[in-house]
Amino acid sequence: MLQSKGNLTQWEFLALNSELNIADGHARQALSPGQTKIVDELPLLFAEGERRPVEQIEQEAHEAYFTLLGQHSYPAEHGRVMSCYSSSVAMEILSRALAAEVETVALVHPTFDNIADLLRGNGLRLLPVAEDPLHGEDLPRELLASVGCVFVTTPNNPTGRVLGEDRLRRLAEQCAEHDIILALDTSFRGFDPRAHYDHYAVLDASGCRWAVIEDTGKLWPTLDLKAGLLVGSEHLGLPVEKIYSDILLGVSPLILALIRRFAEDAASGGLAELHEFIAGNRAVVRAALADLPGVDFPDPDSRTSVERVRFSGRTGTEVWEALQEHNVFALPCRQFHWADPAEGDRMLRIALARSREPLTESVRLLAAVLESR
Repeated sequence: MLQSKGNLTQWEFLALNSELNIADGHARQALSPGQTKIVDELPLLFAEGERRPVEQIEQEAHEAYFTLLGQHSYPAEHGRVMSCYSSSVAMEILSRALAAEVETVALVHPTFDNIADLLRGNGLRLLPVAEDPLHGEDLPRELLASVGCVFVTTPNNPTGRVLGEDRLRRLAEQCAEHDIILALDTSFRGFDPRAHYDHYAVLDASGCRWAVIEDTGKLWPTLDLKAGLLVGSEHLGLPVEKIYSDILLGVSPLILALIRRFAEDAASGGLAELHEFIAGNRAVVRAALADLPGVDFPDPDSRTSVERVRFSGRTGTEVWEALQEHNVFALPCRQFHWADPAEGDRMLRIALARSREPLTESVRLLAAVLESR
């Protein structure tokens, strides 16, 4: 039995071999017809990766991905966007780089616990910043004077909250005023059009030092063939390139070509279809659970590919244990609340990027568990 002290990825790992896996946030739904055609092109993409310079394929993948999501001002010049195996690898590189200059990071609370774990694992002290004040007025000057970096996940995982353009602008200006780094994890950006304004234009105009982590792995069911992208401001002043070279040489041109083609398909209508699909799955979850006593949904405006369910009577760990008896795996929310796990005690996070039939069956069994108190 995995104890509550385990991290979220350990909980997700337990679900990988279950047909009723609604735990991890990776895309595991069936391919669309357009995506199926791309998979049929894999031999051609492999041949292209052998034939063409990697840098050219990488630049095309970056352009297709950033343009799809409205990030037209991303820094396309050589070395400003570093392709990594995953967003977690990008996070490790950024954490190690921050530790070369920074002692304390103000981190949004709650958020996915591997962000906190990687920052702490590299010797950084963390101060929690709750979402309401983060999305409200200016951050306190006392807080900003005590940290070297503000780290925000937007859209946030698991809440789905998006840092709006005006709020990002002011936060970046505050970071510039205090000469501290603003770091963003935008791994769920693709699901929410409210996060498709040009973040890079806002960040550059502010004059602050900034770093952004992007992720292709949440959007498309590519069997975890993906890339995390680490993007830094021109005057970031951290040893990111050196640490990157300590960890990897680069990402396979086959994966980069696959990302380019999936981004092109998304721009031709696939992204709108994905949004409709996720909204439909969210409606299925809410309809199946809405009438249960003591059950509610704390993130009514979320558009990301995950949904939190809050309930009374039992902890998320207890519900998880009961679900496991039916071979259903969701994700208890304690560890998202990395500074105060008790805040997440009575919630589960459900992954929505799943084919409709296994999702429906998983939620039916969840409803049965919640009813059998």
